Amino acid sequence: MTTARAQGATIWLTGLPSAGKTTIARGLAGRLRAEGHRVEVLDGDEIRRFLSAGLGFSREDRNTNVQRIGLVAEVLARNGVLTVVPVIAPYADSREAVRKRHQTSDTPYFEVHVATPVEVCSDRDVKGLYARQAAGQLSGLTGVDDPYEPPVDPELVLETQAQTPQQSADAVYAVLAERGLV
Repeated sequence: MTTARAQGATIWLTGLPSAGKTTIARGLAGRLRAEGHRVEVLDGDEIRRFLSAGLGFSREDRNTNVQRIGLVAEVLARNGVLTVVPVIAPYADSREAVRKRHQTSDTPYFEVHVATPVEVCSDRDVKGLYARQAAGQLSGLTGVDDPYEPPVDPELVLETQAQTPQQSADAVYAVLAERGLV
């Protein structure tokens, strides 16, 4: 007897620090789990602490971090897990390499730009990064004194300053539903 295998996908949430990526990811994951889907959230901060411990924030190290996360996401998604990835991933070429990895294995990949303006992110300042940067205690803050290359053609753009985290998560869910994944 064979059973139908769940279709996995990677939902890659990219945006500035404090844009709302993790909050949206957790809301989406909660809804998907409640519906019985296999879900994993690959949070950028957790990955840095464990899988990418020892990496810094140079362009090369950031690329290595994104590629590691991309590999794990693709393997999970290819094996039927809806994988939600809230990661800054500041460079377009790194994100494109992750997309191509998914295309090669014919695994669905959705890039979501959490397009929160830097002023709003700075006001939120969930981890105190913007305050530390302003005080001269931190350099290399993505979107302030380090580059962030916004996606050119994402599957979805979320302007979180104009909607609640739940509305943002619902918008991502709607794209998954439209594609027949939920």
